[in-house]
Amino acid sequence: MDGRGGPKGWHTRRAMLRRTAGAGLALTALPLAGCTSAAGSAPMSADDWPYLSAMVARYRSRGMIANMLAMIGKGEESLLIGGGTDRLGGQRQSDADSIYRLYSMTKPIVGMAAMLLVEEGRLSLDQPLAEILPAFANMQVQKEYDGPITADNLEPAARPITIRHLLTHTSGLGYSFVEQGPLSQAMKAAGVVTGLVGPYPPAELARGTPVTSLTEFADRLATFPLTHQPGTQWSYSTGLDVIGRVIEVVSGQDFESFLADKIFAPCGMNSTFFRVPEDARSRLTESYDVRGESPVLLDPAQGTVFAGDDYFPMGGTGLVSSPHDYDRFLHMVANLGELDGTRILPAAAVQLGTSDLRPDPSVSLGSWVEGFAFGAAGRLGWAGMDSAYGWAGSAGTVGFVDMVSGRRCAIYTQYMPASTWPIAADFEEAIAADLSLQAG
Repeated sequence: MDGRGGPKGWHTRRAMLRRTAGAGLALTALPLAGCTSAAGSAPMSADDWPYLSAMVARYRSRGMIANMLAMIGKGEESLLIGGGTDRLGGQRQSDADSIYRLYSMTKPIVGMAAMLLVEEGRLSLDQPLAEILPAFANMQVQKEYDGPITADNLEPAARPITIRHLLTHTSGLGYSFVEQGPLSQAMKAAGVVTGLVGPYPPAELARGTPVTSLTEFADRLATFPLTHQPGTQWSYSTGLDVIGRVIEVVSGQDFESFLADKIFAPCGMNSTFFRVPEDARSRLTESYDVRGESPVLLDPAQGTVFAGDDYFPMGGTGLVSSPHDYDRFLHMVANLGELDGTRILPAAAVQLGTSDLRPDPSVSLGSWVEGFAFGAAGRLGWAGMDSAYGWAGSAGTVGFVDMVSGRRCAIYTQYMPASTWPIAADFEEAIAADLSLQAG
């Protein structure tokens, strides 16, 4: 990771995109059911997105990934650019209904679910977490970041963790794959881990065996010290996994059912799950380790680790979804909580969630999101659009929506580790370059 807002390589590559425009594989705009254009306007076309098309073609030409799809939308219209098959050597052509592991693109969905409870008055941003989960009272904080977990390196938290802190990664909670010292090892040993990888992950990608319930996850996490004083530093964390447990306690409903009832069902997101059902596995794409000369299968469609009952619903990393479904979520956000004439979230909840929720702008200094505002589990500012809200996943997915223009942008493939290639940076730059061309 670097300090410019995310994984290494999220910064400028427009010159490279210009050189490769028109090169590589032929790109197709895949037909989408129900795709319409505004009256009197030409339908969206891949011809309008030459930089994006070139980027997708360039990555596909490497032969290391099974597919890459970009979904662009505005208003009632959507366009899918790219191609491939759901697995290398497979027969099913990847399309808007192919299912991808979202990993951290789960977070904005959970952030918006929390905003619903805030708007309903059942939760407040500056409410101490310990009022809901008492185990998080009297937290200890490491004096030396990622140092020893010993009494001489601990001090009391100066203030309580709040809901705002959880949503903006300013709680100080650790993340077992971000921290690299004793805290990470202790969290892995205790099953306080998130992010399923595959049945037999290589040691470098293994994240440990998670506990099986949100209650157990939250209770065990509360026994570990914080990496920073609450509210003082943006530090990527398990905050959204804890929000999942908060939602359960405050709503009186289990986390999975709450998301299904409040967001997935009303948005028509019928291919979005924490656990992939048997009848959907034929559409689950396969993920690959791409660090060597040839790709190595990490998680198969049949036999996927995203199908069992031996892990908790991970609010920070756990969802799988399709380009169609995630576009529905982004469309709902663009419409301030409404979709197809149905009110799903209060407009005020979406407006709040896509505004700057940081306790203070200074918390971002020296972090991945330095120079950016941060909302409910999503960065503000993408592809040159300051009002764009979204996040990326650790297996090659990115999704954001511009709250001014309503433009929705997402890209999907499946590979790990994310740092191998700068897909997120290239995607941002391609979108910015194409929007510049379209503006004339």
